[in-house]
Amino acid sequence: MKKALITGITGQDGSYLTEFLLSKGYEVYGIIRRSSTFHTSRIDHLYKDPHEQPALKLIYGDLTDGSNLTSIVNDIKPEEVYNLGAQSHVKISFDMPIYTVDTDAVGTLRLLEAVRTMSKPAKFYQASSSEMFGKAVEIPQTEKTLLYPRSPYGCAKVYSHWQTINYREAYGLFACSGILFNHESPRRGETFVTRKITRAATRIKLGLQAKLYLGNLDAKRDWGFAGDYVEAMWLMLQQAKADDYVIATGETHSVREFLDEVFGHLDLDWEQYVEIDPNYYRPSEVDILQGDASKAKKVLKWVPKMSFKKLAQTMTDADMELAENEKVLKDHRGK
Repeated sequence: MKKALITGITGQDGSYLTEFLLSKGYEVYGIIRRSSTFHTSRIDHLYKDPHEQPALKLIYGDLTDGSNLTSIVNDIKPEEVYNLGAQSHVKISFDMPIYTVDTDAVGTLRLLEAVRTMSKPAKFYQASSSEMFGKAVEIPQTEKTLLYPRSPYGCAKVYSHWQTINYREAYGLFACSGILFNHESPRRGETFVTRKITRAATRIKLGLQAKLYLGNLDAKRDWGFAGDYVEAMWLMLQQAKADDYVIATGETHSVREFLDEVFGHLDLDWEQYVEIDPNYYRPSEVDILQGDASKAKKVLKWVPKMSFKKLAQTMTDADMELAENEKVLKDHRGK
């Protein structure tokens, strides 16, 4: 049985990747940060009967603690390491730039160093980001497009991306970077714009919320389904040669178009409910991101399965269930 170690296992991508690897017969280890409350809701359904030996094990650790990471990888001896842990919100990275860089940039370096100390180094996957392209110099963006980050988050991801390449070339590590464009799902955090929209729209539909406040509606992104994208991560580590790949749908849609799909699915006119709040604008905007995943399609044989329309509807339907449960509880308390 292969062993895989995942940082960021409790996040959107971590939960889908865990499901995928368990379905492949892996033993999965996840690093979680110590806190006073549990944040494992996205993976709670993956635990087996407690009387059985589970194939999923959680370990306390942190990307800011290099010695701890070294101990973990040498104790577990995984064949594959997936570095998905990060402060992943672009807007928040402007508010917390030092923490973002320590976790997202130097954290990757700590993990790469930990893997390098293993007697048989694991294959390493780095979660790079389309935010590295930032002020895109060409459309669409490929693996060879100049990187021009426009946020502390984007800069941190560029550092991690190049350190991964450096460790591959300097030390011979099997180290890959997946340059993933925006990928969403019902498990997306509620502070991200797509989930913020689906959550608010369903609450508005049921009378639980009056308005939705957003920033730049003209920003265009290449949006795919997170469940499709984790397969690409795994495929990268199954190749004979380590390399870097853009993972994207190749389509671009604006925030306005996402609003159209979500509110339209609920028979609502979003213009009656959405207001612009300048506080949601970034200090430096990224206007358009669109990926060219030709290399991944050719080498990995990977293609995205879920359409933009289906993604918006799936997220809306899932959040409608949450809103309905919320309304039931509210009505019950009001009696």
